[in-house]
Amino acid sequence: MSEDKSIHSLSFTRTLDLLSPEAVERVHDQTLHILDEVGIQIDSKQIRKRLSEAGARVDDGTKQVHFPSRLVEDALARAPRSFVMASRAPGADLVVDGTQGYLTSDGCGATVIDLETGERRPSTKQDLGQISKLADALPEIGFLWQSVAARDVPAHVESMHELHVQFANTGKHIQMMTAVTAKAAQGVVDVARIVAGGADQLRGHPVISAFQCSVSPLKYEEGALEAAVVYGEAGVPCGFVVMPITCASSPATPGGTLVQANAEILAGIVTLESLVPGAPTFYGCSATVMDHFSGAAACGGPEDLFYQMASAQLAHFYGVPACVGTFATGAKTTDWQAGLENGISGLASALSGAEMFCGAGLLHGASVFSFEQMILDAETFRLLSHLFTVPSHVPED
Repeated sequence: MSEDKSIHSLSFTRTLDLLSPEAVERVHDQTLHILDEVGIQIDSKQIRKRLSEAGARVDDGTKQVHFPSRLVEDALARAPRSFVMASRAPGADLVVDGTQGYLTSDGCGATVIDLETGERRPSTKQDLGQISKLADALPEIGFLWQSVAARDVPAHVESMHELHVQFANTGKHIQMMTAVTAKAAQGVVDVARIVAGGADQLRGHPVISAFQCSVSPLKYEEGALEAAVVYGEAGVPCGFVVMPITCASSPATPGGTLVQANAEILAGIVTLESLVPGAPTFYGCSATVMDHFSGAAACGGPEDLFYQMASAQLAHFYGVPACVGTFATGAKTTDWQAGLENGISGLASALSGAEMFCGAGLLHGASVFSFEQMILDAETFRLLSHLFTVPSHVPED
């Protein structure tokens, strides 16, 4: 793991705001209304108690937590504007400060296209190891998610097995998406401390980060926020990523979905910053729409591009890094559709100025992992990186 990885990033020499300043303010105002008047269902009794002590209004009967505007604003002010996602490999530390974006491997597919047979099958721990080794070799991939699930190990220790096999196959930064309870998060932190050399070493050089997801609409399950606090107290960056589906788990209008997603993300950030002030965090959104014929998520369409760009703009409005759902084509194979959808998606993410592009390798609405698709997505990111480093002026003779 001593090889210099020399990560390829995308420099933000050109960005584009999709929403007008007035639209951003309207989304913000509507979000504050939802957080205060409607509230967020938080299943953890422990978190509700601590939030009540921090100034939130709590109804234990309904499990609703209401966040006053002042509490939201004070908590957001505590969130760091930048942080480092450290790595064990020289040259692979990622400075997350708004000047450049990094690509990750996508997650968490339930099936994989077998390298030998070309057939789809349930994913295993060994598959994740092979994927991590490939991602380690691709300079365009800056950090790693768990691209597939280790479905051949006991479910209650799955995240530990996934972290183990990734540590064994890459020196790049690992971002945990599968440890979603306090117990699982503590296990991940304990392993990371051993790898980093101790608790202080992990805090000063966090070789892992994590994120927690809401359950749309407007809910956090019991373990999610408890896990976020475990990470925050250990000095491990922990963000919040929402995945609402328009017309299924969020309103039919793009504006309504954007406001709901914003409320869910801010509820997570405000909780973390209220209970662990100054904890590194980020704002993540992978919203999409429902296919009205099948009821499934219709990934890869133009609505995804809107959500990528608008959510990144909102993240920067609040002064925190943005993580957006890039790529994840709806195509079932590595074909023309996959190239078109992921090419446009990559450009939208690049123009949005999102610090984290998530991510490479998945097909069929983020359900099937393809080694070939990961390589092609990395190539798309490389081409975009080149485009954004081309001088914006024409030199004089």
